[in-house]
Amino acid sequence: MSRVYNFSAGPSMLPLAVLEQAAKEMTDYNGSGMSVMEMSHRSPVYESVIAETEKDIRTLMSIPDNYKVLFLQGGATTQFSAVPLNLMKTGKADYIVSGQFSGKAAKEAEKYGAVKVIASSKDKNFTYVPYVGDFSDDADYVHICWNNTIFGTAFNYIPETGTTPLVADMSSSILSQPIDVSKFAVIYAGAQKNMGPAGLTVVIVREDMLGMSRPETPVMLDWKVQAENDSMYNTPPCYSIYVAGLVFKWILALGGLDEMKKINERKAAVLYDYLDGSKLFKPTAVKENRSLMNVCFVTGNPDTDKKFCSEAAKAGFVNIKGHRSVGGMRASIYNAMPVEGVELLVKFMEEFERSNA
Repeated sequence: MSRVYNFSAGPSMLPLAVLEQAAKEMTDYNGSGMSVMEMSHRSPVYESVIAETEKDIRTLMSIPDNYKVLFLQGGATTQFSAVPLNLMKTGKADYIVSGQFSGKAAKEAEKYGAVKVIASSKDKNFTYVPYVGDFSDDADYVHICWNNTIFGTAFNYIPETGTTPLVADMSSSILSQPIDVSKFAVIYAGAQKNMGPAGLTVVIVREDMLGMSRPETPVMLDWKVQAENDSMYNTPPCYSIYVAGLVFKWILALGGLDEMKKINERKAAVLYDYLDGSKLFKPTAVKENRSLMNVCFVTGNPDTDKKFCSEAAKAGFVNIKGHRSVGGMRASIYNAMPVEGVELLVKFMEEFERSNA
């Protein structure tokens, strides 16, 4: 069977070159005589793997020296708890709720202190990202979700929070374009969209944010403990880290995040330009907050949406059904999706529109 174009929101497709390299090294990594899946995380061979993976993501994102990079388990959802446990000193935090995951993060943080939702786009089913210019003086941190996977929206500005630490969940947008890491106190992201397989979560945390954890913080959620142990307090998600390292090298070979941004903008323009001119399909997000990673669209008729998803799958465009919160369709066009995949999807949509006008 030939490979399909996988538009899944996550776990998502990986670059073919990365899969081929991983397959080549599956039974014998770098002459070690064993797979990365089966080697000790304490071995010199694996220590070189994780060290090089960290070096490459630091290069890609221009991460300043006063930031720690942690390779953790539990998914981004675990960080919904870790953030307040590590940062809530006075017991107050501000959250901008622009989608389902930022809403879940806020709800989880309520277990540990007073959470103030300073802005929300729930009033219009999260079809936009609210702009916030003023922030509380007494909050321990401000939390945002940079890209909203379910609703296909993204921040088009970095909130200016002054001296209040800014925390961002970047699970579905990390490595899609350059970002000024120094504007954030903490960035965290699940790997299964743009970085690698499920099972790995990357946390990039400024050093002055370490050592403030609450007494009840589980040791596995304490960033300081993880940083002091170079992400190996216990066995880390070894294979997922290895594959993420291959992805980082793939992006570096393309030309880094500047080039990745150009490719992603080209893909998004192909799809959005068609949607804006279509009489059948309509994008759901407002133009100024459209995501480069997740493109949501509908026909307005649930039966037609269902028919489209069915026929698209038969044509090799899979996992394109939208989340139930939005309905319709969602094309997740993460880094690994080639431009060709988006162009062929649009061609299929044009043919479908002609047949179902």
